[in-house]
Amino acid sequence: MGAMVFAGIDEVDWASLEHSYGPADNVPELLRGLASADPAERENALDGMYGTVHHHGDVYDSTLACIPFLMELVADPLVEDRGAIIELLTSIGGIDLDGDDELDPGDEGFEDAANYAMAASAVTAGCDVFLDLVGDHDREVRLVVPLTLANLHGDPVRVLRLLRHRLEVEKDDEVRLACLEAGGRIALRHKDLAPDVVEWLTGVMEPSYCTGLRLGAISQIARCAPAALPRDVVPWVTGMLRRLDEEPEVLGAADPLPPSFTGPPREIRAAAVAGRTAPWTAELLRTLHNGLGDRVDDRIALLADQLSSPDRERRLDAVRMSESLLRTWRGAYGDLVALLGEQVGDREPRLADAAAGVLGGLFQLAEPAADALLERVENDPNCWVRSWGEGSARLGRPVMALVRAGDPRVVPVLAGILGQGDAAGDLACSLDSLGTSAAPLAPALCDLLSRVRLDGHLHEQAAPLLRGLSSLRAADLLPDAVPAVLRVLRGAPDHTRELVVDEALRTLTAFGPAARPAVPELRDLLDRPPAGLSAQAGARAAGALWAIEGDADAILPALCALLGGPDPDGRHAAAAVVGGLGAAGAAAAGPLGALLWSADPWTRVEAAAALWRVTGDPGRAWPVLRRAWAELPHARVRVAGALADLSTREAEGADRLVDRELLTVRRHNAVGAGAGGHDIFDDERLLALCRRAVTGTP
Repeated sequence: MGAMVFAGIDEVDWASLEHSYGPADNVPELLRGLASADPAERENALDGMYGTVHHHGDVYDSTLACIPFLMELVADPLVEDRGAIIELLTSIGGIDLDGDDELDPGDEGFEDAANYAMAASAVTAGCDVFLDLVGDHDREVRLVVPLTLANLHGDPVRVLRLLRHRLEVEKDDEVRLACLEAGGRIALRHKDLAPDVVEWLTGVMEPSYCTGLRLGAISQIARCAPAALPRDVVPWVTGMLRRLDEEPEVLGAADPLPPSFTGPPREIRAAAVAGRTAPWTAELLRTLHNGLGDRVDDRIALLADQLSSPDRERRLDAVRMSESLLRTWRGAYGDLVALLGEQVGDREPRLADAAAGVLGGLFQLAEPAADALLERVENDPNCWVRSWGEGSARLGRPVMALVRAGDPRVVPVLAGILGQGDAAGDLACSLDSLGTSAAPLAPALCDLLSRVRLDGHLHEQAAPLLRGLSSLRAADLLPDAVPAVLRVLRGAPDHTRELVVDEALRTLTAFGPAARPAVPELRDLLDRPPAGLSAQAGARAAGALWAIEGDADAILPALCALLGGPDPDGRHAAAAVVGGLGAAGAAAAGPLGALLWSADPWTRVEAAAALWRVTGDPGRAWPVLRRAWAELPHARVRVAGALADLSTREAEGADRLVDRELLTVRRHNAVGAGAGGHDIFDDERLLALCRRAVTGTP
């Protein structure tokens, strides 16, 4: 270590500064640890820096005080592991506040924002030190510096010129790939330079460069200028990948990905790619997929090639990328799904399990993989059930995928699982897609429900069984079904009563006329609800009575009272029940109309749909539903259901909404970062309802 390193460090009053765990008096020791000759001490010091002065990306006053000393370490060629220190500095200085509104000094968070801004300014001001490190003797330094310069240096033109030069003189191809990645980052941050970057990257795609760099160049074009991708990009990329498989030594086959400060810690990246051939291709292909966006056919073709690769890790990556594509975009996925099915029998458990998990989210779209799933299930009984430590067992992913696909061939397997007493809950609440083909399971489910203990665990034990019996319309099959449901409805303990009663009422509603023995109980719930039950239970009881007796006059007074009552859940539930009455519920038009102004948007949607159904007139209801279509994407299934059941003729603009939805490539619920297990199912249901609305067929 150079003699000038840390000059003045003892003059800083570290005890008066703070980090994530209080006074920062231990920071000098951490800084000196970064300069140690002992690798273990350096690693511990780096962990300490991330855990204190840069905890979860935060910037404290002690973080600001560290920056000059970190810069000294980076500039000293005798210090080891400077690449990791550069990554730390890049993270500290890389906070982008450009999109934030200007904060007032009195605002909460002003101090934090000021620290971020000062950190960015301090690191950027010292960025020239990184210019001298692009040709450093330490390969790890050369790997991280390009992206650091692209993210932080104030003269992107100069950095781009340096990167282009470095690409030609650098001997390490992975460092050259890092230069290309940095070029893509510059194009993203400085749009005026994007044409220059694309021109450079296009040149790197020429045969004079190695296969890995050519792939890296097309990946960065996809990242920063996807519109510039050639139409034949997929056959070009797949051809390059085949060349790479034939020449695995290209671009350091066993080396990790070029580092990026936005990615996970480097040791995690290294563990993720250990033992792989050209592991960096996974990131390259993810970038290319993102760049291709709504070019679904091209992305399917690219994934098909990946799923046909002899490299299991590439196929595993393709399975994960397939899930993202399927969740986000609509398309003709039959061939891709069949290829996913081929993976479920692979002897690599991670690959087989991942493929089965993706297929389980497809529901009926998984049909092209059904034979492969069935073969796996029949040949491997160990995959029928998964255990989760002390928790209850769950259906194995291949079995669940077959259940959700509605394949009746899985029913004997489910019967075998029920016979063993395993996974009853998970199994029972997953039967909707199987319909009447699952009828042989009804006796076992009914028996389990009749024996469930009426204790504090009743809801978690009974709810899935009740849902399963609802799916099977078990009262038509078994005389004991209604008594078993009434037993849990009456015997639910107080603290779970609301939840149990709700599930039981849904089940009796599904049973319809076959649940006639429950009528006295239901009338008592509607007319004299026990203490502790919400208004929602009354609405559910009314719905069950309608399903059993079909007498609207007997339930409308209570439903109208709930529609005008103070309980928001009761109003919402009552509106849903009234909508199911159709023209027989016309007497409730007044209170339904009042709910069109409800503060809760979902109550407005339910009330509008019900008002249209009971009056047959979309005049007041349709403006509410049309607004919900635009503002609440997840309400579209409900709105489309009304359009499919009623008509688009008198609903102004409804035809255009439906046609636009059918022509849209992006799934309606592919919004934000979250994802649910039924997203694809819900979107396919929306499309089916829209087609019904267009054709007018039931």
